Amino acid sequence: MYRRALRSRSPELRPEIAARGEAAISPEPFLAARTVQESIDINNTTGPAIIVSSAGMATGGRVLHHLHRILPDPRNAVVIVGFAAAGTRSRDLVDGARTLKMFGEYVPVRAEVADVPHFSAHADADQIIDWLRDAPPPHTTYLVHGEETAAETLRDRIDHELGWTAVVPKSGEAVLVR
Repeated sequence: MYRRALRSRSPELRPEIAARGEAAISPEPFLAARTVQESIDINNTTGPAIIVSSAGMATGGRVLHHLHRILPDPRNAVVIVGFAAAGTRSRDLVDGARTLKMFGEYVPVRAEVADVPHFSAHADADQIIDWLRDAPPPHTTYLVHGEETAAETLRDRIDHELGWTAVVPKSGEAVLVR
């Protein structure tokens, strides 16, 4: 996505990033692990390394193998970038968990954990309302993503600002979508 934004000269890019082109996001010696085996091989790296993973909530995937290896070592750091949802390993780390359960065992958290919550690719409430404004009003708008309090606040805004029926379904509730 970032490369596409650079190639298309997206107006959302800061000028100094756009001027550097792909070099801005591809510092040498950057290596992209495209296969499971390449990702596994990262765990055999000796010496300093920075591992960037897109599995931000740490609920599954390749990132678990990296966390399993690096969390016990106090020389390491894990940076949680963006929103960490309740009930995820990322949130547990942000909240100061001393152990995380992965692969059926408890892994001690001795690595430093840093939280950088304000980087997010998700739209904020104002952006969502602006996007919805251009859509035809649906019979019902279901808010099924996000923390309950935030979803309820957005529901109220959709109701008051757009005049639409908006609902935050209860966990496990089934709805008929036509």
